Amino acid sequence: MRCACVDIGANTTRLLVAEPSGAGGLRPVFAERLFSPLRAERDPGDPLDDEEVAALAGQVAAQVALAREYGAERVAVVATAVLRSAANREDVAARIGGRAGEPLQILDGHAEARLVFSGALGALDEPPAGEVGVVDIGGGSTEVAVGTAAAGPRWSASIQIGSRVLTAAHVRHDPPTAEELRALRADAVAALDVLHPPPVDDAYAVGGDATSLRRLVGPVLDADALAAARAKVCAAPAQDIAIDLELHPQRARVLPAALLLLEAATVALHAPLRLCGGGLREGVVRELLQDSGHGQGA
Repeated sequence: MRCACVDIGANTTRLLVAEPSGAGGLRPVFAERLFSPLRAERDPGDPLDDEEVAALAGQVAAQVALAREYGAERVAVVATAVLRSAANREDVAARIGGRAGEPLQILDGHAEARLVFSGALGALDEPPAGEVGVVDIGGGSTEVAVGTAAAGPRWSASIQIGSRVLTAAHVRHDPPTAEELRALRADAVAALDVLHPPPVDDAYAVGGDATSLRRLVGPVLDADALAAARAKVCAAPAQDIAIDLELHPQRARVLPAALLLLEAATVALHAPLRLCGGGLREGVVRELLQDSGHGQGA
């Protein structure tokens, strides 16, 4: 059985079509990432205007249609911080769901963290032993979950700050100035410093911002790797960084903020972060398969 997830985030809308693998995991069939048509300068509570909603609904509907073309029997459309904080979220959800032909579920922060945790650990070759932390730096929010592979998360937090929100709040120059970087760091530290997660044996980072860093710093984000990455991405305009790292310019633009959020997450968890390929979409598909009696779920 094939299932699919369309994930509406602040930076992107992403599609995953997958089926169970023989090892109890997932085998990806098709994946697509499209950058969001939403205004980058949006404040978290701003309503989406008609033009934005129409563009987003068309993008999501096209991805749902693609999922069907690739054989998905069940398709879940989910949205995270960019819609759950919007003043007109119910109207937007109805319009997008109507256009796509699938209901849109706006996930709360703890549901998002739980699904991210499931998707991240399910994508690993071997389930890690002991307590595991998973961090998802999104465009509109940051989720942190701690638990075990066997029992799932026992602690989670969702913070309404992400790379796109942080960039829009403070960055007016390209590359960002030293003063802007200080403001980014101050907000990132303040947001994550209030967290008191349980101790972890291992920690993983997921999400587009984190995985964009792999070719720059390798698979582990520790203090040295994050400092080196920050020096690199803040040394040139986003367009140049995008070409050098083979990224979309919108992704390169928010990387300084993402790096400072990841740095604050390593401090909060008292552990370096390993990059992980799974995440929210994988968690949603695993849950769909579990509900249908196929494979292992979230």
